[in-house]
Amino acid sequence: MIETSAGQTFAVWAPNPKTVRVQVDETVHPMTRTDDGWWRAAVAARPDSRYGFLLDDDPTPIPDPRSPRQPDGVHGLSQLHSVDPTAWTDSAWSGRQLAGSSLYELHIGTFTTEGTFEAAIDKLDHLVDLGVDLVEVMPVNAFNGTRNWGYDGVLWYAVQETYGGPAGLQRFVDACHTRGLGVLLDVVYNHLGPSGNYLDRFGPYMAEAGANAWGRGVNLSGAQSGPVRRYILDNALRWLRDFHVDGLRLDAVHALVDESAVHLLEQLAVETESLSTHLRRPLTLIAESDLNDPKLVTPRAAGGYGLDAQWDDDIHHALHSAISGERQGYYSDFGSMECLATTLRRAYFHAGTWSSFRGRVHGRPIDTRTTPGHQFLAYTCDHDQIGNRAVGDRPTAYLSPGLLAVSAALALCSPYTPMLFMGEEWGASTPFQFFTSHPEPELGKATADGRKAEFAEHGWDAADVPDPQDPETFRRSKLNWSEVGDGMHARLLRCYRELLGLRRERIELTDPWLDGLRIDYDEAERWIVMHRNGIDLACNLSGESVIVPVTGRVMLAWGEPEVGHTATTMPGESFAVLEVSKDLGNSEDRTH
Repeated sequence: MIETSAGQTFAVWAPNPKTVRVQVDETVHPMTRTDDGWWRAAVAARPDSRYGFLLDDDPTPIPDPRSPRQPDGVHGLSQLHSVDPTAWTDSAWSGRQLAGSSLYELHIGTFTTEGTFEAAIDKLDHLVDLGVDLVEVMPVNAFNGTRNWGYDGVLWYAVQETYGGPAGLQRFVDACHTRGLGVLLDVVYNHLGPSGNYLDRFGPYMAEAGANAWGRGVNLSGAQSGPVRRYILDNALRWLRDFHVDGLRLDAVHALVDESAVHLLEQLAVETESLSTHLRRPLTLIAESDLNDPKLVTPRAAGGYGLDAQWDDDIHHALHSAISGERQGYYSDFGSMECLATTLRRAYFHAGTWSSFRGRVHGRPIDTRTTPGHQFLAYTCDHDQIGNRAVGDRPTAYLSPGLLAVSAALALCSPYTPMLFMGEEWGASTPFQFFTSHPEPELGKATADGRKAEFAEHGWDAADVPDPQDPETFRRSKLNWSEVGDGMHARLLRCYRELLGLRRERIELTDPWLDGLRIDYDEAERWIVMHRNGIDLACNLSGESVIVPVTGRVMLAWGEPEVGHTATTMPGESFAVLEVSKDLGNSEDRTH
């Protein structure tokens, strides 16, 4: 919208209908079309006027595709809203670069009992004390209903009202910056939710072919795709510019079907860099991808897309399978100490290698001499790897505290950018289950039935799968903050704080260069050692004491290691971070 002397200029790209009118409050106004498919009308309006568009002869107004606010839900009228420039207090904020940082993923609806931005602000000091640098917020764009993971959004420019709307997001970002925390926002451009998507009525937003697992894809390279691409790019830049967000996590980019010479992701990287230069603060783009293709993070000068980083599920799978012993489904190729060592060395396990789960060769290797490890996110769990288990159980439910600590140490002491999932740091006992609140009964039933059928195919008992539509499924998934100071929860939290503190203190642990990383392991005894330029992380994944051929000053440990002259005795399910004596040094590579 543009404010002029003639009033508010309402505009919408709608090449499909023959006539478009705009209803502002209770009055309907004609709109004028230009050759490029845009309709415009200058109308006197209040700063908070409600409005919607009437297409052809339909008497029911529908929301603006670029609606800045949806106070009555995704089927209601849009509302004018501008981010209040006087509400910001972060003028001194200079940003937070990804390299060297640690991330904390959270879901606004379940991070607190209240499930709002305001309530989340009250917990930010916990994150500061924990020692993380960037908060990654799961999607907050408007979806139908009151509770959802966020990946069913349909109005990408609006902020979910049940969380606190756009003003709530502004206050949250400002509060993070005040505490020295950067903010990354999870955004979804590969599909739209099943309810409240009116885009097809305006124009060819959706692709005719190239559907993905969640429905029709977005028209990125077909006829009239230019305005659709602009719709996505303008949305991304709006979060970064207007809401002061420090970066975006791009959901499932492998589902973006783009046959253009310049891929949407490359174009986004170019425009984000331009905005970053203008704002004089770093802006970060992180992709979620199933492709194991380093092209995403390869610089544009070298033929890549130029994104800053990507989630790395192979690191998760290698850690999870080695520590938990689970080998079903997509874990089938993982689980050995060799696999864990290989993945820690080169970011991908499948790098032009056979994937039995996919039944084909998968991935492409990275150049470990020139690709920094901080471009890959390492995590022991995330919303998918918990929530997409049949009962949404966290590792706390099936791992000992010692193995939880070992897993954390491997992620936090690795050369990769570590990411925590909310509550992980104290071993939260609450699950994170898949939940929805589709108002349409048939859609709710279809979602629940489809989820049960999906897990039945993977060997889970369908009767164990919670109903996503049941409000209790949502309530069970809320963090229980009363656990934080209790017993083993408090001990695990202290361990996470010390690991993150050590990572900040010692340059050896943030060194991103993979060609200097060495790993020793023993498959039978199930120990592994990660050598980081004079700091060694020794981990015992077994339940028995083992002798590990490293020695040095113990800086941090879970368990009580006994350090000898040439080796260290590690109790079962424990880790130790050791500073290696310079005169002793490391032995030659002993990889088994």
